[in-house]
Amino acid sequence: MLSTDDDILTTAEAWAKSGKGVAIATVVETWGSAPRPIGSHLVIDEEGTFLGSVSGGCVEGEVVTEALDVIGSGKAKLLEFGVADETAWRAGLSCGGRIAVYVEKVG
Repeated sequence: MLSTDDDILTTAEAWAKSGKGVAIATVVETWGSAPRPIGSHLVIDEEGTFLGSVSGGCVEGEVVTEALDVIGSGKAKLLEFGVADETAWRAGLSCGGRIAVYVEKVG
């Protein structure tokens, strides 16, 4: 079962209020057969726990890794994945399509 945006944002707020470092990843652009629509969210805490989805499992691992860096550095990142990129095979988006995900620190 997918979490709703309200669940994801409530979780992000709760984690941040508890003192955890938190990042939120948002799908900002898609091309072709990207599995999640623009506006889909994934929230990640400093321990790598996450809720939500930006790609139906294709690139979540890579997004979590990058989110941990964003939490540590405080610098937002725009991540792009697709079959035209070398990251497609590493991150698993080889089913087709492309996706851009913006990751920013909460708080």
